[in-house]
Amino acid sequence: MKIYLPRDSAAKALGAERIAAAIQTHARTQEIDLTLIRTGTRGMIWLEPLVEIDRGDGKGRIAYGPATPETISAIIDGTAPNLGPVENFPFFAKQNRLTFARCGVIDPLSFSDYQRHGGLAGLRRTLTLRDEEIVNEVKKSGLRGRGGAGFPTGVKWETVRQAHADQKYIVCNADEGDSGTFADRMILEGDPLSLIEGMTIAALATGATKGFIYIRSEYPDAINVMSQALAIARKNTLLGASILGSDRSFDIEIRVGAGAYVCGEETSLLNSLEGKRGVVRAKPPLPALEGAFGKPTVVNNVLSLATIPVILEKGAGHYAKFGLGKSRGTMPIQIAGNAKHGGLFETAFGMPLATLINDIAGGTATGRPVKAVQVGGPLGAYFAPHQFDTLFGYEDFDKAGGLIGHAGITIFDDTADMAKLARFAMEFCAIESCGKCTPCRIGAVRGVETIDRITSGDTNATDLLTDLCDTMANGSLCALGGFTPYPVISALRLFPKDS
Repeated sequence: MKIYLPRDSAAKALGAERIAAAIQTHARTQEIDLTLIRTGTRGMIWLEPLVEIDRGDGKGRIAYGPATPETISAIIDGTAPNLGPVENFPFFAKQNRLTFARCGVIDPLSFSDYQRHGGLAGLRRTLTLRDEEIVNEVKKSGLRGRGGAGFPTGVKWETVRQAHADQKYIVCNADEGDSGTFADRMILEGDPLSLIEGMTIAALATGATKGFIYIRSEYPDAINVMSQALAIARKNTLLGASILGSDRSFDIEIRVGAGAYVCGEETSLLNSLEGKRGVVRAKPPLPALEGAFGKPTVVNNVLSLATIPVILEKGAGHYAKFGLGKSRGTMPIQIAGNAKHGGLFETAFGMPLATLINDIAGGTATGRPVKAVQVGGPLGAYFAPHQFDTLFGYEDFDKAGGLIGHAGITIFDDTADMAKLARFAMEFCAIESCGKCTPCRIGAVRGVETIDRITSGDTNATDLLTDLCDTMANGSLCALGGFTPYPVISALRLFPKDS
């Protein structure tokens, strides 16, 4: 008997360690021969801790959840009600799992598990290609940065590939700071070797020999798992002086951030990585030409790099067939807030927002009507129900006055006060600003004051707030100040009665 139980942070927060202890105790007292395998989460957080059991009877892994220590005896004995195979769950069956194909399935620290489920196939193919062929494959796939900016990944790689320097770097941005987002953490804790493989492929494509993973300090479990995964990768020549026996070399080091939200912006991250204060750098020069330590640097998000192996394994055409328009492939959408079914849902671009909110998320956890959803983290725009026909794609969201960002969806019911939420956006920006540029540093403070004037009845302050947001959007050095107007203006425009 094999029992699968997540050790992902979300599952642990919901009691997974108590479940693990109960399983071991029951097995010992009842003299049951079983193997407990700790995995990442499948992404259905409302069912955590989720226990899956393979009894060796040909039925595969049968799920039970949410489990409690009191139900473990019945779960192991087979007398507890079960949920059937996870793959048959409506929430799971409707997904297109490419980036997260292994997450929740394998032991994240088992190299053999990783290979049995397709790991290293992309890297092995990469080693047969020239650097320009690797970059062209990424270009043809249509992969765009999954960290929020949506910049074509292949174009960034090509810039670094063509740069002349004695040293180049691959930097993974794992500073996942947006509220309601957790996809990066799920990869770091549930399939870390896919990230390492993706970074190694990026190195082969661009001529880099050194990599860094910048992880926020608030992710201790991710840091621990990733550290172990790097040691496993070196032991099995996925990293080191001779990658899979070739003449190519590449290694990775973890750097831990100190918790500044602005360090999710690539130039602030680079400053922090170098041991400097995390403030935004002016562009140009671009990091692709003068990045880490002044050298050409690829800075990609966790999801972007973890998607690279499947693109090289299955080919650019396979990945590009998913999606719509210029939004190709799949996007791991993170559903949070007042959601009945919160979790990670990976799907091809093009699904209507209404389907994600009403069918996939199941509406609100409170059962009350959905008033608004915020897409793209704390700096994303609010969408009202009449906009829920918007298709989930970069261009479609841009036309609707929003942005996809890191693809977090936060749901609010009809009790939400949108004026308070708009104020929170300005307050958040004021607190997290690095202080380098005036529109962000001072504008956010004035924004809080102006919203307070509006809610106190000063109708003349509405135009002032609009002008202030325009200045921040067009004058800020980075997206922190530049995107803060999205939630503020959308709340003001869509929910004027709340002010």
